[in-house]
Amino acid sequence: MHASPAIHASLLYGFLLVLARMSGVFIFLPLPGLKAGPDAAKIMLAVALTFALYARWPVIDPVPESMVPMVGWVVAEAAIGLATGLAVAFVIEGLLMAAQAISVQAGFAYASTVDPSTEADSTVLILIAQLIAGLLFFALGLDRQLLSILARSLETHAPGTFAASRADSEALLMLGSGVFSTGIRLVLPVMTLLFLIDLSVGLLGRLNSQLQLMAVAFPAKMLAALAALSVLVLLIPKLYQQSAAAAFGVLSKLLGL
Repeated sequence: MHASPAIHASLLYGFLLVLARMSGVFIFLPLPGLKAGPDAAKIMLAVALTFALYARWPVIDPVPESMVPMVGWVVAEAAIGLATGLAVAFVIEGLLMAAQAISVQAGFAYASTVDPSTEADSTVLILIAQLIAGLLFFALGLDRQLLSILARSLETHAPGTFAASRADSEALLMLGSGVFSTGIRLVLPVMTLLFLIDLSVGLLGRLNSQLQLMAVAFPAKMLAALAALSVLVLLIPKLYQQSAAAAFGVLSKLLGL
């Protein structure tokens, strides 16, 4: 007796729903080189992770007779993936905001390079911040935590049952506002030091207008910024881990874990 090669509709629908959730995550997931990579590689990565979660695929019983509820389930699954990727993106954006502020104040913004992720002009500090954030994402084990949350969310939220409350939406928005607090906490010591340098140069120029201090102030600010960053780089992993813990806490609450 030969086995039937036909794929049951319930299994196919489960695959599509999990694929929709995984694909939504990769839209906002800010990994280095992910956006600049070929689309075929990103599709294969989403499909591979979908098959890796085969044991957690939802069982669609009974199978819907029309495509209308199926479309609604796919939209809901994609929304879960988008919210997950957006929460992780908020963790990295704090470092990028601090790098941008320091680049403008210290003078690094005068020299720009091409960002391989967006193919747009960017400063050197922003590129370094992107690489550091991407490395910390894997070094701190955040990739494993993200996959664990996605796997458990397939059990806590079956297709068609996800409904974000107002409190969950506000928590996600508050997580976005944490980008500014993280950036300010990182940039405030450096900005204070650069402000004192500008104030000192201004006072010296006021006392003696013949001094050509602009040629001295520019490299002095750059060297001071690099010296301050060499000290603050020890605090970046701690702040990054705190932001990641807050982001995954919001995700766990949003997904009912």
